[in-house]
Formats: sequence, structure tokens, C-alpha cells
Amino acid sequence: MIDLHSHSLYSDGELLPAEALRRVTVLGYRYLGITDHVDASNYDLVLERLRRAAAALNKVSATKLIPGVEFTHVPPSQIGPLVAQARALGAVLVVVHGETLAEPVAPGTNRAGLEADIDILAHPGLITAEEARLAAQRGIMLEISARAGHSLANGHVAALARQEGAGLILNTDAHGPGNYISRERAVQIAQGAGLTLPECQQMFANAEALAQRALARLGLES
Repeated sequence: MIDLHSHSLYSDGELLPAEALRRVTVLGYRYLGITDHVDASNYDLVLERLRRAAAALNKVSATKLIPGVEFTHVPPSQIGPLVAQARALGAVLVVVHGETLAEPVAPGTNRAGLEADIDILAHPGLITAEEARLAAQRGIMLEISARAGHSLANGHVAALARQEGAGLILNTDAHGPGNYISRERAVQIAQGAGLTLPECQQMFANAEALAQRALARLGLES
């Protein structure tokens, strides 16, 4: 399993990075991205702490921790500049909290995220064909979410991604120990969204490529 969108107690998750990594190691994960919720007030602090955790844990853990941030409920006009600032501080994995059906995310967030230097547009809700096309053009992954509520539009996201040639990735958006899933469960969720088994394999290949790119940015090999 590769999961590149999860949370620790540095935002609204329940676990320290060390415990999160240990729990997914026991479950057979290869990579875990911790992408805590940030805005203008805390992205630098969260990024520093997660990078510090990754530097220590990756020396001894078979499962590699990839530190990142998820810009969440940020006004659309501020997303691009904040993402650029996070990249300048060394962010190797950047997620934008998309226009999920489960929360009152500001309209225009999907578009602003896709125009920024991000890796994943998380749970983008009723994304438009034009936005999915932009994701394809920019190589930004659209997320199939395992999280309740955020998963409501998975079928729509999968269909638009197929239509426009956008890449898909499946993440848990885990906030606690009960949210982590197996690769087999991930396949079931993806199939429930309408993906074929070959499309599921491509989805995992997308996650592998993104994880490898993030590790290279950290100066690590898998």
C-alpha cells in the first residue's frame, strides 16, 4: 500500500508521526505521506516538524515517511502564492483540499489548486471536465478518497479522469489508526468508483511514481 494523504497530531490527526509510521509498517505499507492541514498561519511550522520527523524515522524504518502539507480552506486567490512559498521551504509533497461535497470549500478552490505547483488535488468533488483536463495537462493527480464523506464523488471523479486523461491516486486521508487500509481494500474502493483492474494498477503506478519523486526531492532512494 502507498498512501500519500494522511494526518498527524500536527493538524487534526490523532497520532505522532512515529506512531503513524509504525502502525502502517505493521500493515505492510511501503510509503506514508503525512500531509497535515495548513494555511498561511502554520505551513512553515508544520513542514519543519514533519521534515524533522522524516529525517529521523527514515533512517530506521522500512516504510518511508514522506513529509508534506495540505492547504485547506485557503482562499483560492492565496493558494498559488502559498504553494510557491511552501515549495521554496522544501515541501516535497503538496496537496490542496479540493471542493469535497462534505465541507463548504470555497468555489474556485479546485481551479486555483490545479493552476499551482501541487502534486495532488484531494477529494475534488464535482470537478468539471475542464478542470480534469487541466489536471491531465499539468500532471496533477486527482484523488479517489477512502474517507467517508469525501468519497461521495469518487465515481464522478473517476469518470471525468478517464474522459480527460487525468491521473488518479487513491489515499485514505487518515486521521486515526482505524483509517488505514490494505491494498486489497483500496482496490475494492477503486472498483466501487468504477475503475477496472488495469486502471487500478495504473493508479498504484501513479502513486509509486509520485512517491519516488518526493523521495528524490528529499535526497533519498526508495
